[in-house]
Amino acid sequence: MDRTDLVEGRVWLRGLVGPGDLARFDALTEGDGRPGMRQADPALVALLGEGSVVGQAVGRLLPGARPVRIVSFDKRVGRNWALPWHQDRVIAVRERRDVPGFGRWSRKGDMWHCEPPVEVLARMLFVRLHLDDQDAETGAMEIALGEPGPVPVAEAAARAEALPREVCVAARGDVLVLPMLTLHRSGPSDRETPRRVLRVDYAAEGLPGGLEWALG
Repeated sequence: MDRTDLVEGRVWLRGLVGPGDLARFDALTEGDGRPGMRQADPALVALLGEGSVVGQAVGRLLPGARPVRIVSFDKRVGRNWALPWHQDRVIAVRERRDVPGFGRWSRKGDMWHCEPPVEVLARMLFVRLHLDDQDAETGAMEIALGEPGPVPVAEAAARAEALPREVCVAARGDVLVLPMLTLHRSGPSDRETPRRVLRVDYAAEGLPGGLEWALG
């Protein structure tokens, strides 16, 4: 398995994470009800790092990959949201530095976030680790297959509708690997049951100008 396996726009690793690790993820990601919690627990980072089941699988697609941002989500009725077609273009860094090409700075939780040059994003992957079964009724993510490159926000919906699309139906323990610039969206959940996901961004390279990844 290598980067060419992403030619269709994603790689599914069904049942990759077993019961023991899933129990550890459950314990480490107990939230407070916020839509997306940015995680920096060293134990969680280790469970997703180069020596882990998930990290080894991602490393076969992107050699040297390590987790550089982790966000946990728990969507259900009463704790709900929807997102239109978009690309995620922000990264998390340890501290703010004025480096050419890095802009749109914001503080989210305890971490600085910014938008890097497209070249940085094009060399990254993001992973969805499913902690619950998911389908369209639980607000599962929908993706546009392919690597469209950077897409202006106003054109995201039209570009996505012109591509093959897939609703990411998943079982607990399934892992989905995607290029960072994948167009995606999600609807609200229609169920009381939880729809928990860990989103993990991976990179294999450092950052310029003294910038450092928030995790590492």
